[in-house]
Amino acid sequence: MLDTLEHHARRAAGRLPASTRHWAVRGVREHSEQLSVRADVAEAPKRSQDDGAMVTVVDGGLGYAATSDLSDAGLAAAFERAHALARASAGRTVIDYEQIARAPASGRYASRVERPASSATLPEKLEWLREVCAGAGGDARIVDRHATLWNVRTEQLYLTSDGARTEQQWEFMTPSVQVTASASGVTQIRSSAGQYNGFCQQGGIEVLERAGFRSTEGPRVAREALELIGAAPCPSGRMDLLLMPDQMMLQIHESIGHPLELDRILGDERNFAGTSFVTLDMFGQYQYGSELLNVSFDPGHEHEFAGFAFDDDGTPAERALLIERGLLRRPLGGSLSQARARAQGIDVGGVATTRSSSWNRAPIDRMSNLNVEPGDSSLEQMIASIELGVVMHTNCSWSIDDSRNKFQFGCEYARMVRGGRLAEVVRNPNYRGISATFWRSLSMVGNAGTVDVMGTPFCGKGEPSQVIRVGHASPACKFSSIDVFGGV
Repeated sequence: MLDTLEHHARRAAGRLPASTRHWAVRGVREHSEQLSVRADVAEAPKRSQDDGAMVTVVDGGLGYAATSDLSDAGLAAAFERAHALARASAGRTVIDYEQIARAPASGRYASRVERPASSATLPEKLEWLREVCAGAGGDARIVDRHATLWNVRTEQLYLTSDGARTEQQWEFMTPSVQVTASASGVTQIRSSAGQYNGFCQQGGIEVLERAGFRSTEGPRVAREALELIGAAPCPSGRMDLLLMPDQMMLQIHESIGHPLELDRILGDERNFAGTSFVTLDMFGQYQYGSELLNVSFDPGHEHEFAGFAFDDDGTPAERALLIERGLLRRPLGGSLSQARARAQGIDVGGVATTRSSSWNRAPIDRMSNLNVEPGDSSLEQMIASIELGVVMHTNCSWSIDDSRNKFQFGCEYARMVRGGRLAEVVRNPNYRGISATFWRSLSMVGNAGTVDVMGTPFCGKGEPSQVIRVGHASPACKFSSIDVFGGV
């Protein structure tokens, strides 16, 4: 349907009143396939396809309307609804939408794909999952195990009255394996990448190879689940904390990503998912973390889940540092939010990260590829520097307050460090802190050899709710004197 969208959209837009200052159409087609094998038995495949378009109109105010009818008549009706909303809001908005500059950008983007998921048959993919699931078995203490594979292909076409025309195509791959072990009244869950489905990347079947999914993940996850049911609870106290990339992902997401979303700072999420401890006057002067902390918005990072060339307002996307040597530089805010901040007399800048979860949602400020830049410490050097501490992997629980400040996170797997050496495995490890001070305790940052490209398909925000894809690449990081505690 997208191959005829441009023709129908331009015909439909031709019916708008002459007073219309700007219009845009964003068409999306998405195909999804989810496969699962549990206890060596294949479950029913889940396949879906979704097509539609979002129409934007500026005439005094701004209006949106979405439609799954991409014919002339369907798009004309959407334009009419969007125009009516734009006129209804004219003179009642915080900013003048007609004065916002919109660059007529054009271009293409496509995920780098070596072997498309469609090049393998359904029986082949299910057999891969059976092999992974079987590799996680073999011990009576393992009471549940399953392997899953989720592939999504998305096409998007964006057109505007200013002459912008962008085409973007993505292929997303999310493999996972999870094992539950139980013995002597202790039950533990270990997974390849946590409840967030953290190992997710752009690409095809080669993503499975980068993850070691078919070769190592089943046996590794099973082995670590069995270690956990025989382990003592994590001890409590203040100690050094070494977070591995699959937990750094969640730490970045919750205590940097959401607090820096500019629409949240401006108050948009206040009655839904909370606000932010960050305020407009902090940019350019607030010490967010230690001098070792450098955080980038990087839509071009290789393989990362939320890579793109243009955001959903058609703005070209470029890499930028949000936090540099610990200093807060700029927010995650697109063109509309930047204009709203300027209306308050503060120009904080921003980046091209206005995104929507699908064709039937208006774009809002979202995390995209949000990364901690690598430092110069090896994993061995970080471990050797710790007299008493704990290494934590893979998030399993999280809680953070409405301002994204006070938090408490739990992990699936941990090992103590004693006298600069890895020691015993411990179960139910947790730690707590305050975003405004936690990042200042960052005392060592891993080098490029410790970096993993992670992410999640499940970042929620907005009213109506939008669940979107986010990427987080990070090295391992050491934090000094953190409040650590265990569970039973």
